[in-house]
Amino acid sequence: MRHAFLFLSALCVTLAPMTVVADEYLTGIQWAEPSIVQPGATNADPPSDAVSLFNGEDLKNWKNGENWTVKDGIVYAGKGPITSTEEFGDCQVHLEWSSPVEVKGSGQGRGNSGMFLMGIYEMQILDSFENPTYFDGQAASIYKQTPPMANVMRKPGEWNVYDVIWTAPRFNEDGSLKSPAFITALHNGVVVLNHFELLGDTPFNRPPQYTKHAEVGPISLQDHGNPVRFRNLWVRPISAPQGERVREPYLRNGDLETPIK
Repeated sequence: MRHAFLFLSALCVTLAPMTVVADEYLTGIQWAEPSIVQPGATNADPPSDAVSLFNGEDLKNWKNGENWTVKDGIVYAGKGPITSTEEFGDCQVHLEWSSPVEVKGSGQGRGNSGMFLMGIYEMQILDSFENPTYFDGQAASIYKQTPPMANVMRKPGEWNVYDVIWTAPRFNEDGSLKSPAFITALHNGVVVLNHFELLGDTPFNRPPQYTKHAEVGPISLQDHGNPVRFRNLWVRPISAPQGERVREPYLRNGDLETPIK
């Protein structure tokens, strides 16, 4: 009996939990505290740091806004493009738009408009619901550069939503390209562009190219002769987290610190 007791005591000692101090990886970067942003009531509503480009009443913050129509909180495409007076670089953009309820035309002649980031780079707006056209010109394409990853169009007259993350191009002092533009976009909640690298601007009649421009630019909406509707357009300027390296990365185990080489 005594031998059994000793065996059980030894087993309990063997199975007792052991305290092990694991290495902790530390970057050596002292990060600034991220800004606090109050989200909107829904994902469609502007967060607290967003710039609302359309207040549902007028287009006073847009160039050529007098030639478009605002009615019942909705903007209707008019004569010529409209261009925001406020300008942006890297940003998040939310736009809701609708092609006409009454279907007229086909291909590029049906519900055609466009959202131009920095006033230069077009993400196509088109009624692409059962409306074949060239794929790099359908809704949610980067015009003449890439089709969307999927066609997520709602029926004519229903509202579509674009949510865009835009990285502006950078240029060297001599005008050469330092880094290209990138875009990630969701159409009606579905990823359609995944960090796509733009080849340059988006003209109809020549290959794309980069030409040095300012670090910020406006949002433009195109008039293509179709009565496309818009609402709830807001933009958030975005920037990378800020931090300062105070030492090289290291591992910490209790009081022992080991530099990572």
